Amino acid sequence: MSAAVRPVTSLLLGLLWASSASASEFSRLRIPPHEQVARVARFISHRCDWASMATISSHEQVAGQPFSNAFSVSDGPLGSSSGVPYMYLTRMEVSVQDLEVNPSASLSMSLAQTDYCRQHRFDPQSPLCARVILSGSVMQVNGTEAEFAKKSLFSRHPEMIDWPTDHNWFFSKFNITQVWVLDYFGGVKIVTPGEYFQASPYRKYL
Repeated sequence: MSAAVRPVTSLLLGLLWASSASASEFSRLRIPPHEQVARVARFISHRCDWASMATISSHEQVAGQPFSNAFSVSDGPLGSSSGVPYMYLTRMEVSVQDLEVNPSASLSMSLAQTDYCRQHRFDPQSPLCARVILSGSVMQVNGTEAEFAKKSLFSRHPEMIDWPTDHNWFFSKFNITQVWVLDYFGGVKIVTPGEYFQASPYRKYL
């Protein structure tokens, strides 16, 4: 190996090691104690890669009825949570057409999509299989926030990079007005947006 190639190789190996170490560190995170409801909500929002979004249908066959659909989401690259769920959307999608008539929606995410519930043998409907339900609206983002949305989504959903350009994709965020959390027995708990955004999902729990 030449002297010129050696430093580049070392740099690449260093970056790969750092990335692997970061992913390994993230994988050691555990769900926060159920008493720390806002932390639990942020933890779920950051761990989940997709969500079920319910809109009010604008389509003739089910007009005015709730309409649920799955969407890829990201609130930031792994280890860089913003708390804001971002989405990559096209107006060709039926739920997006609903949003153009009424931007109000509900976004639901559950740790059932991760290894957490499977490892603990929690049924997806069990309160111990923690979930968060966000109420609010969907709005398109531009400029600096669109760049952050792009980094957030493409880093966790790399397939998006090659999606057809003629679909006129755009970046949107879920504007949260209320947070509902079910992570333990005793019923759902409500967190204010302020409490949600002030909480951090990063502390390690053993």
